[in-house]
Amino acid sequence: MNAQTIYLIGEIVIFMAIFYFLLILPQQRREKKEKAMIDALKPGDEILTKSGIFGRILNIKDDAITIEVGADKVKLKIAKWSVGKVLNSQSENK
Repeated sequence: MNAQTIYLIGEIVIFMAIFYFLLILPQQRREKKEKAMIDALKPGDEILTKSGIFGRILNIKDDAITIEVGADKVKLKIAKWSVGKVLNSQSENK
């Protein structure tokens, strides 16, 4: 191997490292944080879905959540992955 080939391989390795630290690692952290939030959901938590619906969790079964929405207390069944944010957790209220 000549010096030019070693230099080229070094550039590729550096580029891959930068790509990993700027794109892949932050995405993995976000996914881990979101999974922890979804795993911590419990009845009584107030949530905001990714589509902008505010509700309170009534029931959790497997990959589905039943939420109560609005003053009319309409019940909606949504997928767990659609929860965007926990606004008010039951444990915080105690």
